[in-house]
Amino acid sequence: MKELIPYNSVEEALTDLDNGGRFYNILTKANDDHISTAELAKAAGVFSDKQNMILFLEMALMQLETKHQNKVISYLSEELKELYSKHLPVRFTPAEANQHGQSSQPAIITGIPKLIDSKTQFTGFIMVPIITNNVTTFAMIPIMDQYDVYELRDQETDTDFFIAHKRGSEKLAENTTHCAGIIKELKAKQKEDSEASTFLEIVYYAEAKSS
Repeated sequence: MKELIPYNSVEEALTDLDNGGRFYNILTKANDDHISTAELAKAAGVFSDKQNMILFLEMALMQLETKHQNKVISYLSEELKELYSKHLPVRFTPAEANQHGQSSQPAIITGIPKLIDSKTQFTGFIMVPIITNNVTTFAMIPIMDQYDVYELRDQETDTDFFIAHKRGSEKLAENTTHCAGIIKELKAKQKEDSEASTFLEIVYYAEAKSS
């Protein structure tokens, strides 16, 4: 999970994104009015994860006016425009995420996070792969063994959606926060249990701009 500070202007966005890529991207050039996949990957701090690249871009542009966002998008390469259309995250409130969120869907969910610090408060499970002698099996473990889990509250509807990030990252403050990531499946230990069926694994976050 990485904190992200959205761009304040088109000029700032283009300076950061039209960056020439990494040193081995010999076919890309900085400041050529053309943003390639390699350049976006560098700005996003990833290498080949296309979903995370687009999550970064959408979060980084979110404070700009729509016409300014569109101007930046117009600089994307054709390949990158296709990726943008394919992996564009859905923006949800926690209430909307509960109603419409789907597993494997990229999303940006906004609310106030509150850390769940006790396993007695939350008993959701996740499936993790275990590789033995080149054979992959899956085991169900408590999500809190690997993640810090939060309730992300929608103040208007007083509704929560669960979000999580891998342990070891800085804790989220209880301020209105945009959380970008991938919605994943959450399992209950028993079929009759009523735990939430999905959660958002956070990749990027940004505190909402004060009005």
